[in-house]
Amino acid sequence: MSLSVFSFGGGRQSVAALVLAAQGKLPVHFDHWVFSNVGDDSEHPGTIAYFHNVVLPFADKHHLDVRMIRKVGRDGEVKTLYGQLTREGSRSIEIPVRMEGSAAPGNRSCTGTFKIDEIAKWLKQNGATADNPATVGVGISLDEIERINSRKAAPYEKLVYPLVDMRLRVSDCIRTIRDAGLPIPPKSSCWFCPLHTPENWADLRRDEPDLFEAAAGLEDTLNERRAKLGKDRIYLTRYGATHGQSLRQVIPAGRELLPFLNDEQDASCDNGWCMT
Repeated sequence: MSLSVFSFGGGRQSVAALVLAAQGKLPVHFDHWVFSNVGDDSEHPGTIAYFHNVVLPFADKHHLDVRMIRKVGRDGEVKTLYGQLTREGSRSIEIPVRMEGSAAPGNRSCTGTFKIDEIAKWLKQNGATADNPATVGVGISLDEIERINSRKAAPYEKLVYPLVDMRLRVSDCIRTIRDAGLPIPPKSSCWFCPLHTPENWADLRRDEPDLFEAAAGLEDTLNERRAKLGKDRIYLTRYGATHGQSLRQVIPAGRELLPFLNDEQDASCDNGWCMT
């Protein structure tokens, strides 16, 4: 029998899909719900707390197999994205930072290394092959249908999009979660992700100033390292890159979001492995 797995992102779409599965309303049955944790120090703390305090008890109550996997090195040590970024001597930047003078995000390997590759490894360890591919559910909703890119499916998997099939939008997902009596999860992503919108950054600075300062500190650390290597500066926001301003300058404390930032449109993580 083929594997049937939902790639659980920890956010509103994934939780709504879990609720619908518990209610017997999801059009595809998934035997396993797999959350690839990029690191307790990397995922937003609210996502980690919600997973342990809400998702796992709900899944246990409804006999759904939800599990967390992590990236583990050959030495047996758990690897995290933040740890990789801040590791002494590291020269690589796995997140899609903005290069100086450029509006476009740079290349990223974070999703591939900490999400796609780890879930792929788990699938193959549990029997998925090119001859017997696993069905893998992805939590993209109808209003984000442009994120679907099935060309990235590996030979050992067949991607399906049950929320799109049900014509559900993010607002429907929120209603589904609330009607089930569960709190609404925060939007899942790393707290330092350069794909955050200016609104996300402003909310973080207002509501979680320590976390915002940690993100600004990461930007500083990466630039200090690049300066020693004689490389150009990088930025966590598009406006910062085009105007040479740090995260702290772009998102000032104690002020409303600047009008030009409201018009800025940032990219989102494609294919639904993050931010679902």
